[in-house]
Order: sequence, then structure tokens, then C-alpha cells
Amino acid sequence: MSEVRGTARATDGHELAVTRFPAQGNPWGSVLIAGAMGVRQDFYAPFARFLAQHGLATLTFDYRGVGWSRPRKLSQFDADLTDWATKDLGAMLAEARNPAPHLPLIVVGHSLGGQLLGIAPGNASVRAVINVCAGSGYYRLNDRMPVLVRILWFVAFPLLTPLFGYFPGKKLRMVGDLPRGVAWQWRRWCLHPEYLLAEGEEARKAFDRVTAPIVSYSFEDDRMITRAAVASLNSFYRKSRLDHRHVAAQQVGDKRIGHFGFFSERRRSDLWQDVRDWLYREISPEPVSTVLEGARR
Repeated sequence: MSEVRGTARATDGHELAVTRFPAQGNPWGSVLIAGAMGVRQDFYAPFARFLAQHGLATLTFDYRGVGWSRPRKLSQFDADLTDWATKDLGAMLAEARNPAPHLPLIVVGHSLGGQLLGIAPGNASVRAVINVCAGSGYYRLNDRMPVLVRILWFVAFPLLTPLFGYFPGKKLRMVGDLPRGVAWQWRRWCLHPEYLLAEGEEARKAFDRVTAPIVSYSFEDDRMITRAAVASLNSFYRKSRLDHRHVAAQQVGDKRIGHFGFFSERRRSDLWQDVRDWLYREISPEPVSTVLEGARR
């Protein structure tokens, strides 16, 4: 069965655009893909199809104000990152389980998605987490583009957000267009050494609800999120068994992976298989050898 586009409600009733990828064969888990800042959900469709082909019902979505969930006039739209985490992501964690509530829930967090999971209501229900390029956004942890990040936070965001009523990232080819509340809160986090823990002790306690095992990928040629930034975010997940896998492009036979390359079809035979095998070992109800043999037929 092919994927189905539709809508689902956030906890406050706001409608979000979603795409459902039904599991093929004998379903053994449900997956929610929580995307990166400003990245529309169809970017993740190839990986979602791969997961569905291997028995994992998968859900993608767009946060309010971006992608297919964007209103006609973004300058008149109010939303911040707390809304995305508590109202949107929290609701989508429940939505992803709807087809089969008895099956384990898996979250794939790309960049921002792996950050917001830590403060999302319902995160205690997650059984396994795959974080991809998910790290702290604190600007001093980025030593790959030090000048650019300072221009971004100290010039572009303060000047352009009030001017347009939202952050016009598409015009600058940066992170996409963002609602003004998202832009201001993200800037505040990125200027704080503890990033989203700037929200206070409640945010730290929310991360402690996540006890699922986490495999966290970082890539040597990622100019946006460094290895140190990923390690910083990983430290927020204090109650999880964490496997940080730092990968150089040469290790997977490719010259570039960067911040987005994990989700390319070219990664089907290496990184995607790596994730699939890790999930089989962590949560499959069948013996690993049996499941892998069936998947490779």
C-alpha cells in the first residue's frame, strides 16, 4: 500500500499536514519521523518508504507554520518552538501509534526533531530513538562556520524578523521561512550555553523521561552540527543508553554526507541498513537472525 497524505490534530486542535506510510508484511513497530528546522516532510519520504518496506508503519508531519502546514500569511501567524514540541510533536507521538497501539514506538529525530523530543509530552512512551545530526545549537559549538553563525544570530535574525514579520530563510537559502515566535526562541536558545535547557529545570526533567536506547549519528563533514554539539545534546538524555556513532564519509564509501545526506537513497545499503539492524536488535519480537534473513529475501 502506498503512502497517504492527510491531516492530524495537534493537542490544541490545530491541523497539521501528515503522511502515513503503512507497514508491509508483518508490522513490528511504529515510527515517527520528527524533521529538521524548516525541512518539509516529503524530504523524508524515501527513508519512510524504506522503513515501511521492513514492517514499520511510519508517520511524517510538518510543524505548524512550515511546509504543508504553513498558513497563507506567515507574517500573521504565531507559533514558537514550545508549541512545536508540546502541541505538535507531543500529539504526533500519539498519532504515530494509532494504527497499532500495542507495537513499540520509534522516533527518528533529524536535527531539531532530536532536540525537541526531549521536551515533548509523551516522550516516555518511546521505545527506541534514532537521532541524526541532532546536537545543541549553541553557536560557540560550531567551529566550522564561526563567522556565518554570528552573522545569522547577531545580524540576520534581529534585522529581518521584525522587517518581514517572520524569518525569511528561503530568501537567504537558510533553514527555510520560520514563524517569528520560532525564530526568536531559537535565537535565544542558540545564544545560551545549555541551548534549550535555557527554558529551565522543567526542560531538564522532561529529558529525564526518555529512557529508551538512543543511537545518535554525527558526520565529520556536517558543517551545521559538529561532533561536539551532538555530544552536548546527548548529555541531556541522562537516563538513556546512548550509542554515539561519528562517521567519516570515507567509512561509507562516499565523499559527502553532511547535514542532510543520511536521508538520501544512496544511504540505503549502508546507513539505512545499519539503522534497521540496530532496531532489530533492540526491539524486534523475533530472533535477530530470523528477521534479518526474511528482510534480505
